[in-house]
Amino acid sequence: MTGGLVIAGLGPGNDALITPEVRAALDQATDIVGYIPYVERIAPRPDLTLHPSDNRVEIDRARHALEMASDGRRVVIVSSGDPGVFAMASALFEAVEHGAPHWRDLDIAVLPGITAMLAASAACGAPLGHDFCAINLSDNLKPWALIEKRLRLAVEADFAMAFYNPRSKSRPEGFEKALRTLQDACNDARPMIFARNVTRPDQSLRILPLSEAAPDMADMRTVVLLGSSQTRIIPRGGAAPFVYTPRSVEG
Repeated sequence: MTGGLVIAGLGPGNDALITPEVRAALDQATDIVGYIPYVERIAPRPDLTLHPSDNRVEIDRARHALEMASDGRRVVIVSSGDPGVFAMASALFEAVEHGAPHWRDLDIAVLPGITAMLAASAACGAPLGHDFCAINLSDNLKPWALIEKRLRLAVEADFAMAFYNPRSKSRPEGFEKALRTLQDACNDARPMIFARNVTRPDQSLRILPLSEAAPDMADMRTVVLLGSSQTRIIPRGGAAPFVYTPRSVEG
């Protein structure tokens, strides 16, 4: 096998946050594969072929990339954030496991990126500064009952939480159900953070008590963070407050 395959994270949106390792892989690639908005972030050049595709075709996208790498191409699959966090790395290895035996012999590398929950946390302080979990609120690939169970157990364990894919146009009711579950389970005013287009020029941050959060505050460009019972807010005069979760936990 002479080809190679890289699954690369482009970070949360600001090109300055793409790692040098990922930039080098992009510069050496013959083919870029990915969801349309992510491929659009790659500058075209004469020796590079772009292969944009629609959402929800992750396995087909992975197979296409593997076939090109088998033919000796230097292929990069691009994801936003980190490719191992609700992104293409898992789909790629699923395709490898169930696909052609020779795919397992390919040179495959996963290059990490800054994921949205970390960028959002940094933008407002350190709300994920102690134990936390990340939950994808889309029920496209798992049943809602499992999402609700995980939400309640995360509250019971007193994790801070990061929520991906909170509210899509096709399933707007999901985030409303999630909020009801969280408000019922927490029954307090711990901070919830809505970070939209984080690190981009139109970034917006909204910090408010969980009890005042509403479904229409989130969309698919928003990552939502919820503090634990230990999370603190530091008010500031004319600026947004700092939010952080202490590293020590009260017994």
